[in-house]
Amino acid sequence: MPLQRETYENLAFYRDSRWNTVKHGIFTRNGGVSPAPFASLNLGGNVGDEPRCVRRNHERMYASISVDDARACTVWQVHGNDVVIAHSPVRGRRWLALADGLVTDRPGTGLSMRFADCVPLLFYDPVRGVIGMAHAGWRGTVAGVGARLVETMRSAFGSHPRDIEALIGPSIGPDRYQVGEEVVQAVYDHFGQLDGLVRRDPNDNSAYLDLWAANKLDLERAGVEKVEIAGLCTATLTGEFFSHRAEHGRTGRFGAVMSL
Repeated sequence: MPLQRETYENLAFYRDSRWNTVKHGIFTRNGGVSPAPFASLNLGGNVGDEPRCVRRNHERMYASISVDDARACTVWQVHGNDVVIAHSPVRGRRWLALADGLVTDRPGTGLSMRFADCVPLLFYDPVRGVIGMAHAGWRGTVAGVGARLVETMRSAFGSHPRDIEALIGPSIGPDRYQVGEEVVQAVYDHFGQLDGLVRRDPNDNSAYLDLWAANKLDLERAGVEKVEIAGLCTATLTGEFFSHRAEHGRTGRFGAVMSL
């Protein structure tokens, strides 16, 4: 398992031990200034938290891994598969576009996204010097947002999929993610199979989606051979992460950051 937990002052974050030359972290919900139910390192600006608290939390997050806040880029996440090439922030706006993926080859340009059960997908190509990040809920997963980001790295920067290292970060796990039949159908439509992706409860035939396995399969089909799964369930570890499902929608968003 490449994931290791580190602390900075009272913040905690997880990092991939393969990526010693990349500043990065998937942050826990702890170490911020937001009050309950957003306690305490909430990075979500549209969940009902005080804007000043959210801003302070962003500052603390970036400072903890020495990423320049003024150069960090993010997107307005919409559960799709659009991917943006990030050069620098847009003047007068905190987000680049409505999208669910970011890539860059520019040292010092940070990538940042927010999560609360959806899957953080982190990418690094050490050969070309490119990083990427995607947000994959079930909609993004069946839209192939991970594979779309890999294709963007290839077309924009010449990355070869076999050189790309990917991390499937903390998200709702396969034992907690019950889904409806419309989701099951969408999974089948995208992957052409349900084996290993959807489990049926033998008691009531309810369906549970494995987002980790689904995204790993999507990336492998895109040619990515080096895929690691964190295996941390946000709906189970609510003391460590925000969970939209486990906390009935009244919660914050934890952050993920990368920078060359």
